Amino acid sequence: MLLKTFGWSFAVTALGLVAAVFYGGWTAFGVVAILAILEISLSFDNAVVNAGILKKMNAFWQKIFLTVGILIAVFGMRLVFPVVIVAISAKIGPIDAVDLAMTDKDRYQELVTDAHPSIAAFGGMFLLMIFLDFIFEERDIKWLSWLERPLAKLGKVDMLSVCIALIVLMIAALTFAANAHQHGGGHADKAETVLLAGVAGLITYLVVGGLSGYFENRLEEAEEREHEAEEEAKKRGKNVSAVKLSGQAAFFMFLYLEVLDASFSFDGVIGAFAVTNDIVMMALGLGIGAMYVRSLTVYLVRQGTLDDYVYLEHGAHYAIGALALILLVTIQYQINEVVTGLVGVVLIAASFWSSVRRNKKIEAAGGEESDEKAEVSV
Repeated sequence: MLLKTFGWSFAVTALGLVAAVFYGGWTAFGVVAILAILEISLSFDNAVVNAGILKKMNAFWQKIFLTVGILIAVFGMRLVFPVVIVAISAKIGPIDAVDLAMTDKDRYQELVTDAHPSIAAFGGMFLLMIFLDFIFEERDIKWLSWLERPLAKLGKVDMLSVCIALIVLMIAALTFAANAHQHGGGHADKAETVLLAGVAGLITYLVVGGLSGYFENRLEEAEEREHEAEEEAKKRGKNVSAVKLSGQAAFFMFLYLEVLDASFSFDGVIGAFAVTNDIVMMALGLGIGAMYVRSLTVYLVRQGTLDDYVYLEHGAHYAIGALALILLVTIQYQINEVVTGLVGVVLIAASFWSSVRRNKKIEAAGGEESDEKAEVSV
């Protein structure tokens, strides 16, 4: 099972590291390995959230996510995306941007760094909306009940998450503009760009998430009809498989997954420049990491890990919230990538441990203890 799920990741790792040795010797080997570890640590929460969505999709769309999706993730976000950033920032063609990345790496890194505020605003807002919509939703299973109960009640206010996200964006943009003006830098004019990028991230979330929600609602109606048919089939001694997302519903959910993955990859791509500004080593390292995130997503789905450890999804969404705020803070201030990675790992580890304790409590009570009583505070 493990080899079947992670086989492609192992193969890509071997090829990537061999390519690194041929490209730049053992130094490149070490850099690519570090980048791969960085990407995995920063994106573990991504895998947990992806698994929660992927398990709703049928086998065909799960395969699409692992084939077409991985091409978008590795080549699109880890290779093409940094080049596009430079092309837009420097107002040059994509070919010239690639040439710049290969011949003038310091200038290339400088251009990507200049574009970081807009990237952070877009990704930060998208991820913040995911967290807010999660935390404001009423749930049967609560991890931090002392926090989630009152927030779920507040969530009954229409459009509250959008209002909070816009307030956070406005504060980030105004702080960026004020500091730029105070230090006499040339970034004051970029405050407007940051604001527009943040609004674009919000709109992207609303559009893609809205379409996914619409088709998911249609699926639920189909599930109700299927459930009735399943009950009827059971009476006749037949088995009927559960309904999975397919067709338009699965397509928009796939689109949502790709935008989500893109938002998660922003910190990895930007953080990679702290290790190297070589686009080839960056693509190799981040590409290897992205493969493991994909494999881990499938592993979680096939093992039913999210069903067994019910707080993992909570921990992942708290990590998303932390990452969103970190991205918005990095519009103005630099935060070490190690801090970013550790925050996500600690939150997910805490939710996993809480899930284990919950399962032990339920087992000790003979499996009859309710989820409400089994809540574990951290």
